[in-house]
Amino acid sequence: MAERIARVIGSDLVDLHDIIDSGPAAMTGYDCLIVGIPTWDFGEQQEDWLEVWPELDDLQLSGRFALFGLGDQIGYGEWYLDAMGMLHDKLRDAGAEPVGYWPVDGYDFESSRALTADRRHFVGLALDEDSQRAETDGRIAIWVPQVLDAFGLS
Repeated sequence: MAERIARVIGSDLVDLHDIIDSGPAAMTGYDCLIVGIPTWDFGEQQEDWLEVWPELDDLQLSGRFALFGLGDQIGYGEWYLDAMGMLHDKLRDAGAEPVGYWPVDGYDFESSRALTADRRHFVGLALDEDSQRAETDGRIAIWVPQVLDAFGLS
């Protein structure tokens, strides 16, 4: 999914990193971050993220970040995109400013830790390749320009 988003942004603006190879410390070298995370099983982080999760507590960030999350709103609707919500809180607490919130309209889930306080937006782009694969490219095409604008890169 990161590659698909990177293609829309343009290769001249993107450095792709895999969290398990680069580690969270690689995030400190950027003023603008787009970070993706899947929610695994019952609202958990995927194993690569789980391995580096404690390192997030030591990050000191500035600048802005946007998130995209992958999950299954039908099969795991009680925990839809929970990992994205947890990552949002970690990066915000590390000092970065979140951008790129995405409306909940058009989704069908029971609960999520990835919602804003008013429950009208996800804290990042919500993607569901299991139940709404046909929506993914359109959502990316709308979200990326919004994020680039928030980053001052449009």
